[in-house]
Amino acid sequence: MEPLIPPKNAPILYLIPCTLGDTPPMEVLPLTIRLTIEPLTHFIVENEKEARRFIKRIAPQKKQDELVLYPLNKFSDPMELQTYLTPMEKGHSMGLLSDAGCPGIADPGAVMVKRAHAKNYIVKPLVGPSSILLAMMASGMNGQSFAFNGYLPIDKQERARTIKRLEKHSGDYDQTQAFIETPYRNEQLLDDFTKNLSPTTQLSIACDLTLPTEWVKTAPINQWKNCKVDLHKRPAIFLFHKELAI
Repeated sequence: MEPLIPPKNAPILYLIPCTLGDTPPMEVLPLTIRLTIEPLTHFIVENEKEARRFIKRIAPQKKQDELVLYPLNKFSDPMELQTYLTPMEKGHSMGLLSDAGCPGIADPGAVMVKRAHAKNYIVKPLVGPSSILLAMMASGMNGQSFAFNGYLPIDKQERARTIKRLEKHSGDYDQTQAFIETPYRNEQLLDDFTKNLSPTTQLSIACDLTLPTEWVKTAPINQWKNCKVDLHKRPAIFLFHKELAI
């Protein structure tokens, strides 16, 4: 039987958080991020151009032509993914970068983390901003029990049924429900919530987190119905919570 715990000299897959927008990196990231990136050469990234830009801002002295980047996104060849950890087989540690926030959270990087565990490498998550957790912190909703649901169905009828089902679950189990949407469809999602949630259900929207334009507001649905907000093409997290059923 192979050992469950990686040996101390095993290579490390560093999970490196990024900023949530065009914020000076060292305003929202700890020094640990720079110290981790500086000696690394191999990075698994969601977007090569954005990754290079981020690395240059964090470690401007690092030579870009020495970087070896492995793209991991919806266009990646599944067969190629099997080779991405090859540098670790040779003893090299690697970095895993998302486009924004924390790798592996609402992010394709989770598949590489799973592979690293299977190969008994060390997986090291680093501290950085997570829009989901920041939104949850600022919502005032139940943080003891919450679920991140990602994207709702595209079909309007199925979407409405899913919203109502999750609202009932929220009330039955006192659980906060969290969602994301493609930024250009944010306002449509808000409209779907105001049409399908009960008037007293609390809805929280956290927009442009960590940016100068950041705002977070929690209010019952009957107030959101009379409120106009500009969410178009702005990164946002949506959460709702229905009072516990009696």
